[in-house]
Amino acid sequence: MSEEESLEERKVEVLIKLRGYKLVKKEKHKDAVSYIVKIPKEKQKALIWCIPEESTVGIAFINRLQKAMKETDVGRGIIITSGRYTHAAKQSAKKKNIELLPRNFPAFNIFEHELVPKHEILTQKEREQLLAQYKVQPYQLPQIKASDPAVKIIGAKPGDILRIIRKSSTAGEHIAYRYVVE
Repeated sequence: MSEEESLEERKVEVLIKLRGYKLVKKEKHKDAVSYIVKIPKEKQKALIWCIPEESTVGIAFINRLQKAMKETDVGRGIIITSGRYTHAAKQSAKKKNIELLPRNFPAFNIFEHELVPKHEILTQKEREQLLAQYKVQPYQLPQIKASDPAVKIIGAKPGDILRIIRKSSTAGEHIAYRYVVE
């Protein structure tokens, strides 16, 4: 880790690695560091803003990020800060396809810990097979909140189905499925 790299920049690196994004461009600005990344699964790009010294992110920041997204022709935005978000910023971000990561977002890979099982988002085909195999609707599966740290890290949204793979001393591997809810 370099001397001038902030905690938020480390969080961005963890986010990029765990979600499988490809870094296209990194740029330092006076009050933020921006990253343009490719999202291979969705075949689109995202603009990640890392705000190291901001105490509160308000609607002005959301509007600036949306303007930057339009200028760089990017469909999604992500903000990482150690500060907090105003209520108006949270409401506005939802409408503008901007994800606000909480300040407790880890700066390390939580999946390297032995007690945290592997989480994966099912593809559309896997999802259909699972629902047909068990003859259930998604809402009938056990649920997991979108605010769960593992769910946030892998980027799952409400409506997604997760496959959770745990190591088991008796079964070798135990697979559970969870439906992501708000």
